[in-house]
Amino acid sequence: MLKDKFLYLALALTMGIGGCQQQPQQTTATSSAQQTETKVYYPGKGDNWEKRQPEQLGMDAAMLQEAVEWAKQQETTQMPKDFSTQEEIFGKMLGPIPNDRASTNGIILRNGYIVAEWGETERVDPTYSVAKSVLSTILGITIDRGMIKDIQDPVANYVKDGGYDSEQNRKVTWEHHVRQTSEWEGELWGKKHDFVGKEEYGKGERKPRELQEPGTFYEYNDVRINRFALSMLRLWKKPLPEVFKDEVMDPIDASNTWQYVPYRNSYVEIDGKRMPSVSGGTRWGGGLWISARDEARFGYLFLRNGRWKDKQIVSEAWVKEATTVRGPVGPDYGYLWWLNTEGKAWPSAPTTSYAALGAGQNTIWVDPEHDIVIVWRWHNGNPDELIKRVLAAVKE
Repeated sequence: MLKDKFLYLALALTMGIGGCQQQPQQTTATSSAQQTETKVYYPGKGDNWEKRQPEQLGMDAAMLQEAVEWAKQQETTQMPKDFSTQEEIFGKMLGPIPNDRASTNGIILRNGYIVAEWGETERVDPTYSVAKSVLSTILGITIDRGMIKDIQDPVANYVKDGGYDSEQNRKVTWEHHVRQTSEWEGELWGKKHDFVGKEEYGKGERKPRELQEPGTFYEYNDVRINRFALSMLRLWKKPLPEVFKDEVMDPIDASNTWQYVPYRNSYVEIDGKRMPSVSGGTRWGGGLWISARDEARFGYLFLRNGRWKDKQIVSEAWVKEATTVRGPVGPDYGYLWWLNTEGKAWPSAPTTSYAALGAGQNTIWVDPEHDIVIVWRWHNGNPDELIKRVLAAVKE
């Protein structure tokens, strides 16, 4: 069962094939730190990020270094550095892709401090479906702002561009989109929802099947996520990269090196202005291009329940909802975040941990119980193997 679960996760991420949980108590140390804001460390802008020796934060330095040395040897074999297999894996491209990428690299935070770092963590690279967790966060902010009254509202109540007019699509809710159960039917940016056609979808091609009722069937599907992104653009009337910059990345003091790249043809006119609509990944090019260091900030924002210094960036309620398993349909999945509720995704990790995951094994793993964030990129290993080694370094 464990092996099947891991294979399912990997397949879903690379090829797109496809009752609320009680939230855990944090450790006493973490809870007390959050009650007294001055005890919580937040990095400053840019390189103003304090490093600490592992022993200062209750970790065994030798064991942590062993974990890092192991991670350095796990370079991904899924895609070469020149991305030359991109169309073979995912199909015909719609947007750009870099000429090359970094080698495997990563960063480990404990209590917000850097305790380990390896490789080119400042290198800006595509992060594939980690972008889905970013879109989820933008939805949370949208709901926090009152722009959407209820996540279970049909999208058709808010978006009137024809994309939700059919009998099938008018039933799709915002929650269906972020649970990947929307069963939205249609074509967007030249790609159809059903992924039929070798040239268009590469190894991600699927066999035809009958559509199901929205909310009753899980399918990892970038066309539907791209439709979700377009719908949020319609609401904000502002490009989502600008929303992400203004609402999240600038407030958490991220760098200005990241970019959220649209497809060549994913532009719409809103209020007389031409605006780009972004994707939920880099399957067909484009997507979120970002450094491991900036991803670590994003993960740390979630570790701190959506708060950064004296500002609540996204509500604590949303962080909880987004990282809670949502009903019986689909895998151990929240709102575009991968979960460990059943302890099968990462058996060595707490069941309270969760992650943003993308192809190439791009990983942002968040562990509230141990106050740890791990960003690990371009690796070929099971993340649990690194998690196991890092947690072994935590002294009881």
